[in-house]
Amino acid sequence: MADPAVLDGRRARGDASRAVVLRSATDLASIEGLDGLTIGRLAEESGRSKSSIATLFHGKEGLQLATVAAAREVFVATIVEPARAEPRGVRRLVALLRNALDYSKDRVFPGGCFFAATSADVDSKPGPVNDAVRTALATWYGYVEAQASAAIAAGELTIDQDEAEQLAFELVALDEAANSRSLLLGDDRPYALAAAGMRSRLLAAGADPALLDGLVATA
Repeated sequence: MADPAVLDGRRARGDASRAVVLRSATDLASIEGLDGLTIGRLAEESGRSKSSIATLFHGKEGLQLATVAAAREVFVATIVEPARAEPRGVRRLVALLRNALDYSKDRVFPGGCFFAATSADVDSKPGPVNDAVRTALATWYGYVEAQASAAIAAGELTIDQDEAEQLAFELVALDEAANSRSLLLGDDRPYALAAAGMRSRLLAAGADPALLDGLVATA
């Protein structure tokens, strides 16, 4: 029987190797999309052998699924978790939007938002990878809408509850437009425009201006 300490050491090394490879994989997919994420291409990018990557992920689909999962962890840790320090409603909604703009602007992934970069690859292709990307985005959209709904319920917004979905759609659309236009033009100005648009939309929905400092344009 193998020594448990030896097995633990091997597992730790395997986990470390997997984390390093996934960092390269998420960066690569954010630029080239999931279709460009193959074991051979990742081997070139990461300096690892094809066989070692194949062993870690058991094929292209396994690699793509692991990459989506890793990107989702980064997305949640960068955008969602810090916002949870704020109370539900407008304050948390503003924090989410500010964090989302900064996540793209700061190029947490070199290709901007990972999910914006990869959704076009999978939106018309059925299968587990499509499902993983769609689930991540649907969860994000739903969370933004939930904060809008909470703000309405708390009286922080004066619009009706049935307008929460529309408000969330418009706010997320501004974030996505800033991401794509910044990448296209190589300019940070779209983030300032998006922040101003978000602030304006929330003011129109009845938000207290004092709660919207996080959306004051800084670029």
